[in-house]
Amino acid sequence: MTKNKTIETDEDVVEFIHSFANNEEKRRDSFELLKLMKDCSGYEPKICGPSIIGFGNYHYKYESGHEGDAPLIGFSPRKAAISMYVFTGLAEHTHLLKDLGKFKRGKACIYVRKLSDIDQAVLKTLIKETIDFLKSKYGNNCCQGSST
Repeated sequence: MTKNKTIETDEDVVEFIHSFANNEEKRRDSFELLKLMKDCSGYEPKICGPSIIGFGNYHYKYESGHEGDAPLIGFSPRKAAISMYVFTGLAEHTHLLKDLGKFKRGKACIYVRKLSDIDQAVLKTLIKETIDFLKSKYGNNCCQGSST
């Protein structure tokens, strides 16, 4: 069985950003995202696995039997782009991406080169809708962890 790569650690978030973000713009964007995601979610940031800053968490279990814990939302200031885990990936939620701005999309991940490429008001709506969806889907298995 594969090991879950999103387990919370005790690593310091600020130190992580300073050491992981590869340029000053990415560091500034990371600190801005830190504040935005904390404000939107109400959760304190935690390092999840080797490189994700997550907010809140939920326990999932797939029909295959695979289960684990993941942050409700999060991001990683990777070299090529900032990976944001703020989207469910479901077709019925794609309308939330319409006015977001310049980004690339994975299955359930949004990639931006810089934060100024996207509309932060739209990002906040996307974050809130994603959190609401996860809370409704996972109920009691959702949102354990440190809330502010």
